[in-house]
Formats: sequence, structure tokens, C-alpha cells
Amino acid sequence: MEKDHDKSISKYYGTNLAEFLAEKIFEVYKEFPQKEYIGAIGKKCEGLSYSKRVELHADELYNYLPKEFDQASRILEAILGEENKHETGMFKEFYWILPIGKYVEKYGLAHFDKSMYLIEEITKRNTGEYAVRPFIRLYPKQAIEKMTKWADSDNFHLRRLSSEGLRPKLPWATKLDTFIEHPEPVFKILEKLKEDEVMFVKKSVANHLTDWLKVNKTSTAALIKEWEHSNNKNTKWIIKRATRKISID
Repeated sequence: MEKDHDKSISKYYGTNLAEFLAEKIFEVYKEFPQKEYIGAIGKKCEGLSYSKRVELHADELYNYLPKEFDQASRILEAILGEENKHETGMFKEFYWILPIGKYVEKYGLAHFDKSMYLIEEITKRNTGEYAVRPFIRLYPKQAIEKMTKWADSDNFHLRRLSSEGLRPKLPWATKLDTFIEHPEPVFKILEKLKEDEVMFVKKSVANHLTDWLKVNKTSTAALIKEWEHSNNKNTKWIIKRATRKISID
């Protein structure tokens, strides 16, 4: 299993990914130095974990794309292609977008509007749940306003991101404690999603509530008890899943 995992890292996040991204970028930006980018990844990726390889790609994109974020973000947006119409495939068909999310996370913090727009486009194909978190910490009010709009979106990927990105204990991410003492802004977003019919969204809301039961049980238990008055089948499903391992009594 470990050898298979190592092969997977080598296959999907090493020089093969560099070649794949370089070709896509060159199609829309003819000044992109493909050989230098591929060479840099080849020299530096050996022995790195999956997450460090993704970050390496993001760093080398920063090194070889225009330094002006507006110009670089337009180039990266141009290579994203068609949206993912399904609830699956984020990490299989669209795995190659992960470095773009990491690029925005690291190098777009001074550009809230442009970055949040690019995160929207990323999450319609892969996921923006990690990239959005530094923006929530730095711009909590603006981020909540944007994510409230996502919660009302017709696009289920954006609705899911409005929940998943705000999870206080998102797996493989640092703890988001911005709203732990005062969760009301987050709970208002979850209220908008509590009757969502899309399983992708429902699972996120349920997992999100489970997180909150671990970090602020009193407020979360009160919210769930309010939801228990609902006869909506989706709300009931979310509550059952959220409390399957943690009692609210």
C-alpha cells in the first residue's frame, strides 16, 4: 500500500503534473517558460509528501508566472476548463487544480475580490475549502458576506464551500477559531443549507455541525434542538448524521 501511494504521488504530483500544467499554461500564455518550470519541479520534488509537492507547484507557479496577481490569476482561470457537473471527481479528474488553489491561498491574500472569485471557479471543479481559510481569518466580515451569497447559489459546489470552508476542524487543515466564541454568523449560513437536497452539501453541513459540537457544544446543541422541530427530511438526515457519535444532551 505504501509503495502504491508513493507511485501515486510520483505519477500525479511530480514532473508529470508539471508537464501537464506547463502545456495548459503555454496555450494561453506563450511567455511561460515550460522547461524551466518542469526542471524546477523535477529538481525539488523528490522525497516530498503530497501536500509539500502541491505547495512546491504553487511556489514555482509564482516564480514563473507574472508577479502581478491580476495578470497571473487571469492566466490560471483561463486553464480551468469546463466545470465539474458531478459531486465526485474533485481529486481524480481535477487533481491538477490543487496547486492553483494553493497559489491563491499563499499569494492572493492582498487581493480579496480577485482571489475569492478565483476560489469560486476552482471549487466548481476541485475544491476551495483550504484556499478560502486564510481569507476568512484576515477578512472575517467580508468573507462571511461572500460565503452567505454562496449559500444561496444555484451551484451546489458553491453551497458546499459556504459550509466546508468555515468548518472549525476541517481535516488536513489548521483549526479555524475565528468564530468559535461567537458562531452566529456561521450558523446563519448553515440555516440556509439545512434543507439542501444535494448529498454533497448535506454531508458537509452534518460534518460541520459535528465539528461545532467539539468546539462549542452549548451553542451547537441549542441550534440542533431548534432544527429538530423541522419535518424536513434533509434536515432530519443532517441532524442524525451530525449526532451519530456525539450526544447533544
